[in-house]
Amino acid sequence: MADGRVLAEAWRSVVSHGAELPEAVAGLLGRAGLSIRELRAIAVGIGPGSFTGLRVGLSYAKGLKLATGCALLGIPSLDSLALAALAETSIAPGRLICPVLDARRGEVYAALYRTSGDGLKKLSDDLVVTLENLAPHLGTDALLVGDAKAEEARRLAVRAGGQATYLEMTSLRLRGRVVAALGAARLAAGETDSASILEPRYVRSAEAIFRTDPLTSGAMVNGAEGRRTHPSIRDQR
Repeated sequence: MADGRVLAEAWRSVVSHGAELPEAVAGLLGRAGLSIRELRAIAVGIGPGSFTGLRVGLSYAKGLKLATGCALLGIPSLDSLALAALAETSIAPGRLICPVLDARRGEVYAALYRTSGDGLKKLSDDLVVTLENLAPHLGTDALLVGDAKAEEARRLAVRAGGQATYLEMTSLRLRGRVVAALGAARLAAGETDSASILEPRYVRSAEAIFRTDPLTSGAMVNGAEGRRTHPSIRDQR
């Protein structure tokens, strides 16, 4: 992205993250008409998600930052998934969006967002919960976006009397540009991340739990370190 425009983008499945990522980035830069030295910043998804994919992607981004001196910006993956769902669908203000990804061991990664006039308000920290514990927080009309576990969450919400709908993650072709847009917004605000400190976001049950009901109290949900999530995620459409 440059000056608010998408110069080039690519989406493809890979067999080996480490082996194919450098070639994919080189091809993308070629289509954009840029050299790697012209990059001002790199935005990279930091999870939660696949451990191997996160480590490879973040390590490569850190390598580019150290080699070129450009800025590095880590973007929470659930934030980008929720905002991509908002950008690609018609959702009324006030509706709940909940990204849901399989975390294995009978749990899911999830976070709660409320649509507003100019984007999303994040109501919870990134969580690892069982679907049974997540379902009571979905209200009566939530959009579940993610993998097959999001569809399971929808079925639980409907069984409880709600009107949840499901959006498959693989249908969100705008996800890459949303990561870039969120990174550009942070960069414009003067924010960057240190390559020596930035790590993949590994969320564990003991580290992130529901403290209060975010749907009735409006309270934020804190993780183990008591950090509050940023209050809003602006729609970059």
